[in-house]
Amino acid sequence: MSYIKSRLLDEKGFVILDSYDQARDPDEWTALDYVEWKSSGDTRFAPLTSAAGEVEANGFWNHTPPRTDKDGVWVDEQVAKAPILTRRAKEPGANVGRCRVIELQPNDYAGTVYNLHQDDNNRLNPDGSGWIVRGFFNLSDDPDSFLVLREDRFNSATEIRIPLHAGAQIIVDTQRFWHAVWHVGPEPRYCLITSWESGPELDAYIEKHHGHNDHTNRHLDEKLIDEAGAEMQRRLAERAALRVAEGRAQKESAAEG
Repeated sequence: MSYIKSRLLDEKGFVILDSYDQARDPDEWTALDYVEWKSSGDTRFAPLTSAAGEVEANGFWNHTPPRTDKDGVWVDEQVAKAPILTRRAKEPGANVGRCRVIELQPNDYAGTVYNLHQDDNNRLNPDGSGWIVRGFFNLSDDPDSFLVLREDRFNSATEIRIPLHAGAQIIVDTQRFWHAVWHVGPEPRYCLITSWESGPELDAYIEKHHGHNDHTNRHLDEKLIDEAGAEMQRRLAERAALRVAEGRAQKESAAEG
């Protein structure tokens, strides 16, 4: 299948934009209504859009009728509480799918590596339309925390770590990258995440904000990287064993019935 993609995103899978002056805006995310929704850590979400304009965070394909991550319906009561965040999400002029603020509790590097995941933004996305990517606008000031990206989940040499100071703005092809956030804390991290459809509107927005993908990782101790990889493998093996045990139990229960 072929899709419309932005050149810089197609090249390296991520784009870093000019930093935003977050200090000039009120902390609108503190007034939003959050729902429990786990995603690569201890998280909650405050939806600004959803499938039907309700305060819920489910994928659009899990609704009736199912659809791809486009044409999000703005949640009126949330938009009223966060007009500046809403304006920022709408600024590119691209089609907006899911748009929400994430609240992430502090974690460690090993947990981040274990929680690396790929999104499924383009499920049901028609051939020939714009590829769906995600904007990450960091709201809280977390300069020692990182957005962690890997093209190969199990190869730390592919890892990109982008620091998350207040106002950091990154667009990522999250279906290409395994990704998660290493949030040092001590307070929760808040970030506006918006699904956008690639196309001329998003290209113009990236150009306007001097998008680039030149980046050098901050040094990270090799021992820490190796220990995190070993811990990821241990947890994955433990999870696989648990699923096997659960499957056996279900078969035994069905046989007894």
